[in-house]
Amino acid sequence: MAAKPNAAVVLVVDDDEQERSSLSAMISALGYTAETARDGEQALEKLGSTPVDVIVTDLMMPRMDGFQLLQALLGRGDLTPAIVLTSFGSIDQAISVVHDLRAFWFLEKPAQSSVLASLLERAVQHKGLVKETERLKRQLSYQGFLGDLYGTSGPMRQVFSQIQQVAPSSASVLITGESGTGKELVAGSIHKLSPRAAAPFVAINCSAIPENLIESELFGHEKGSYTGALGRHAGCFEQAHRGTLLLDEIGEMPLAMQAKLLRVLEDGKVRRLGGSGEVVVDVRVLAATNRPIQESIDGKFLREDLFYRLNVFAISLPPLRHRKEDIPGLAEAILRQVNRKHDYRVGEVHPAVMERLVSYSWPGNVRELRNVLERMAIVAREGTLLSEHLPKSFGFRGDQKHSVALDQGDRNDLLVVEPGKPLSEVEKAYIQLTLRTTNNNKTRAAEILGISTRTLHNRLAEFAEEEAKADKAATSGAVAAG
Repeated sequence: MAAKPNAAVVLVVDDDEQERSSLSAMISALGYTAETARDGEQALEKLGSTPVDVIVTDLMMPRMDGFQLLQALLGRGDLTPAIVLTSFGSIDQAISVVHDLRAFWFLEKPAQSSVLASLLERAVQHKGLVKETERLKRQLSYQGFLGDLYGTSGPMRQVFSQIQQVAPSSASVLITGESGTGKELVAGSIHKLSPRAAAPFVAINCSAIPENLIESELFGHEKGSYTGALGRHAGCFEQAHRGTLLLDEIGEMPLAMQAKLLRVLEDGKVRRLGGSGEVVVDVRVLAATNRPIQESIDGKFLREDLFYRLNVFAISLPPLRHRKEDIPGLAEAILRQVNRKHDYRVGEVHPAVMERLVSYSWPGNVRELRNVLERMAIVAREGTLLSEHLPKSFGFRGDQKHSVALDQGDRNDLLVVEPGKPLSEVEKAYIQLTLRTTNNNKTRAAEILGISTRTLHNRLAEFAEEEAKADKAATSGAVAAG
């Protein structure tokens, strides 16, 4: 079999010319590009000039043997996976090399084609994961990015550090944070930086699945197990085998299902709905919730024993209002994505608009920022984003330092806060403006204003009483003048 275009390069290192030629031919027949070296010194020379994906090396060689070669690679930080060839009787040495010198694996001579093929495939995948991990780390170090996450602020640096700490393990992680802070992105980054990155990443939103279907969705079902089960279905645990499963909004999962989930986490086995046997699964489970944990436990939304099982490692995402210094960088990254998505040529955000973005409280967090910027880009399509591109309702939740325009027929009403205006007039105008933006939805208006619905009703009653008194006074004055 000829080497495939862009085939992975395998370097064979062996002082025995016959062994070297035989291995090289076998590797080429498997579809790889084979390079050869007669000892460790020649291997290092080739590694300095030729990109290599996997090394297959003998241990015993003159000049520089396999031990010294791997020591040299480890010393200079070369992460190319190495498969060590060993003769019968020296397996203990090979295992020691794998452990101490971080060789990928060992292979007993004479090498069998099927075994070598499996090891090479896994080693190439491993090299790809190592390269991706290093790329993500460099991106984080120089640009403040970790995958699709961005942040140079202290709180986000802490999150990135926690992701890097926990990713290589198989520990369960509980990710908390308000809606829109990026909990699924954190889970995805943990998966990408983990040894499971080549396997599936499956995410399920527990609040979006009807209660009568969630067991089937998680654990699968057999044909005929319930009305509508027309065939066998593999649940999320089976789909994520050897990979990672994110259970988003875990506190919305029915308590009875949480008990079944706890047993699966402890046993590593699932039973499909309507099935008689159990299926062994190897899944790393991550969970996320936007509800405060103690509130979830006290309110009987989350079982306490399940919480302890999931909370091996905890990551708490900060709301955007607590890391406002990240907003300019986030805006730049989001606009790059929006330009690619819609083929726009939007440039920068005008400084005055950026000031408004930074001063806003962002109750919807990064998701809301993304939606606002994409909406602005759709309006502008190119050039600088200006105030006129902002949604007219933008800012009612926290951006109170600026005038806000609302369309009313063929004219605009402006709420302008001027020095010397009585506070009661400002309050009345702002409440009325907020009610217009919510289409007179008093519950929503009270949330935006940060007051109770009862307080809002009381203030409206006071305004009505004041207006009635003013009308009465005006009528009395008109009668007297007549």
